Amino acid sequence: MDENNRYLVAGIIVVILVIIAGVLISKKFSNKSLPTGKVETASPSGTPANSTMNTNFRPQVKINTSKGDFVIELRPDLAPKTVANFLAKFNSGYCNNLTWHRVEDWVVQGCDPLGNGTGGKSDLATETSSEPFVVGSVGVARKEFPKEYSNDSQFFIIKKDSQFLNNEYTYFGKVISGMDVINKLAIGDLFLDTTTLTK
Repeated sequence: MDENNRYLVAGIIVVILVIIAGVLISKKFSNKSLPTGKVETASPSGTPANSTMNTNFRPQVKINTSKGDFVIELRPDLAPKTVANFLAKFNSGYCNNLTWHRVEDWVVQGCDPLGNGTGGKSDLATETSSEPFVVGSVGVARKEFPKEYSNDSQFFIIKKDSQFLNNEYTYFGKVISGMDVINKLAIGDLFLDTTTLTK
């Protein structure tokens, strides 16, 4: 093979290698998914992943139950991680078709994936505040110990002033309409769907 043919073959090999490298690089980057902009659920550390919460804004959520509708106003200024976690659950339909498993004269509690008070993770940071637990207050269930972590799905609504909960449980909202519906709830009644009214 003469010198000219060697240069030609070498040039062809270089061109082929460049083309192969270009194809491999383009495949690598085309397989990357773009962010969707959706709020993610709680990460193992107990904080919602990649979420930013406007603490000056109070989102309202309508919860439709088998006894009727009620509306809660959320308080990201008091519990930003908790509000971000529950907004993600409400917007994804997480509570839909789950039950109100606890109904007492002073409280109702629900959104437990197991339906018996034992479901959900205890990895959501407890965010206490000075806001009192009065009629209509919305809080998060937690075990007796450790107090620093609350349940990531079960929440409760107060039917009678319950000051003993103050500074012990996360307060993250209040019922602004439909307390009559909450007072009608019985064990086994369903969450049908949830709608965020203000985003």
